[in-house]
Amino acid sequence: MLTQLTLRERHLELGARFAPFAGWEMPLQYEGIVAEHRAVRERVGVFDVSHLARAWVEGPEAAELLRSVTTFDVTSLAAGKAHYSLYCNETGGIEDDVFIYHLPGDRWLVIHNAANADADFERLRAVAGGAASEVTPETVMLAVQGPDAVRLLGSVLGEGFAALEPRDCAELRWQGTSVLVARTGYTGEDGGECIVPAGHAQALWDALIAGGAAPAGLGARDSLRLEAALPLHGNDIDATTHPYEAGLGFAVTLDDGAPFTGREAMVQAKAEPRARRLAHLAARARGVLRAGYELREPGGDCALAVLTSGGHSPSLRIGIGMAYLPTDLAATGTMLEVDVRGRALPVEVVRRPFYRKPKG
Repeated sequence: MLTQLTLRERHLELGARFAPFAGWEMPLQYEGIVAEHRAVRERVGVFDVSHLARAWVEGPEAAELLRSVTTFDVTSLAAGKAHYSLYCNETGGIEDDVFIYHLPGDRWLVIHNAANADADFERLRAVAGGAASEVTPETVMLAVQGPDAVRLLGSVLGEGFAALEPRDCAELRWQGTSVLVARTGYTGEDGGECIVPAGHAQALWDALIAGGAAPAGLGARDSLRLEAALPLHGNDIDATTHPYEAGLGFAVTLDDGAPFTGREAMVQAKAEPRARRLAHLAARARGVLRAGYELREPGGDCALAVLTSGGHSPSLRIGIGMAYLPTDLAATGTMLEVDVRGRALPVEVVRRPFYRKPKG
């Protein structure tokens, strides 16, 4: 039985086509993936991302408890700040990637991926006990993204949101309730994410749509995050990959000396030369890259790797993808081939991200 969204009827009214995802019934698209993708890149879109799990850890020891299970030194985060972090196993493999928000009053909100929600909450409860509480069922999470997102959120939520800098977070009063807002997202665009009590979610959704946000589904969310070269857990990172080969060293703190799950493996991985690296590949001929397609050297017969993510870039109008390559082949400018159903498609290793926002 799939979990249904609180705003399901609103999505249906807007023409949403649903698909199962990590135990949830989620809007895949409304008008169409490409149209929604472009709306976010050019104007503003709103995603219902309530499938992401939300858990609080509270109390004077909350920061130290979180530090014991997460790779980033969250004790260094001032109230009102947020940061990306990882849960790793003892061998350094990435069990999940998370976002952690520090709110005043020794309160910390952790956002987990839907597919790992149960295991992630058990991880928190194992160290924090009753100080950890899950609030996914009674809240709704909306992501507002695009060049006009900050303006829209400021007009709906007021000056409190307009004052936030990237990765800031705060609780704002809105229509008689508290809305947790943050300048974060998963598209490569500016914007924010809002967590609102379920009973007030429809009013906030309606206000955002009335303000010009295009409803956007999981299809556009995936193409946007791929253009931004943001890894997807279960595809580009998992329990067999460690942060340094995935380019996620910024989410690991070792110099504070604090113990956390996987620390010894992190120290060793950082010290050793990397055997492979997550590389970013752009097609140099017509064709679409897909996860699972094999990579070879030009004219070669042996597979070097398989794509962990792949798709068509609506912004660049080319095929793009990611794969773990031997370090000597992961250098920018290296030419390789992808086996696209028996056809050799030339690809080039490029710098990340694939898409960069226009300046000015």
